[in-house]
Amino acid sequence: MKLYSGIVLIVITSFSATAQDFDKNLATAKSSYSSGNLEDARFAMEQMLHDLDMAIGKEILKMLPAKMGSLASDPKQDNLTGGSGMGTGLFVHRTYGATPKIADLEIVNNSPLMNSIGAILNTPILGGMMRDENQKVVKIQGYKSLLNKSLDSETGKTNYELQIPINNTLVMLKVDDTTEGEITGFANTIPLAKIATLAQ
Repeated sequence: MKLYSGIVLIVITSFSATAQDFDKNLATAKSSYSSGNLEDARFAMEQMLHDLDMAIGKEILKMLPAKMGSLASDPKQDNLTGGSGMGTGLFVHRTYGATPKIADLEIVNNSPLMNSIGAILNTPILGGMMRDENQKVVKIQGYKSLLNKSLDSETGKTNYELQIPINNTLVMLKVDDTTEGEITGFANTIPLAKIATLAQ
């Protein structure tokens, strides 16, 4: 308990906006743990993790590019949530552009998709069986990634989704009416190494 609290406290000190809530939940967790009330201690620690995820998410939003190609970000549509001990973690969403040309960027900790994507990327035989002609393995900034292509039957336009697993974090970029070159170019503007360090 002491070691965990110390590590998390060191990390949270750089995020002053949520430090007050964090300190309050830390005090509650300590006092509940000391008095043997493990249920309240666990709840307070879950709240601490939520606060930490929210603080990290805000920092990630700050480091994302303002534009991807000609598509400007729309901060009004930013979405940020933090996990609360239920197997899910940080979720960050940002939209670029406007209809009909939109790019959606999502960053998710502990995504349930990680295992299946990892199987395709890291097991050649299994990946070959699971992959189809609309999937392709590419490298983005040195990270092995899965590129999915789909055709919109109504508009006839080609859409792409790029899935980039980094440690326990999944970065997903979806772009409508695009090309492989454009979506990979957009992905190369995302500071993946910094996000990986912050989100892990």
